[in-house]
Amino acid sequence: MDFVMKQALGGATKDMGKMLGGEEEKDPDAQKKEEERQEALRQQEEERKAKHARMEAEREKKVRQQIRDKYGLKKKEEKEAEEKAALEQPCEGSLTRPKKAIPAGCGDEEEEEEESILDTVLKYLPGPLQDMFKK
Repeated sequence: MDFVMKQALGGATKDMGKMLGGEEEKDPDAQKKEEERQEALRQQEEERKAKHARMEAEREKKVRQQIRDKYGLKKKEEKEAEEKAALEQPCEGSLTRPKKAIPAGCGDEEEEEEESILDTVLKYLPGPLQDMFKK
């Protein structure tokens, strides 16, 4: 019968005293062991990150470069550099200076579009309603 009780409770018999109000056993080196464990976890994480960085660099060199060569693709950095160079380089056949970017909200384009939409709607309304909206 004793065997059956031990099997049913498993390893909980040690914790039963604690649950019933007994004092916990304190390990004097618990703090030191926990710090060592945390340091080991940090070190493993750093090693894992370094390993993945090496693998990614190797993949970049071999596999991705083969794909770029095969399909004539360029890296993002190369594309951005070419686009900037194209914008900075003046157009040879152009008679006017390049257009400058207008910040949002500074142009009259939005107002004109709104007016043209409103005018378009007013055209399809009957005469008396058009007069009401024009006032």
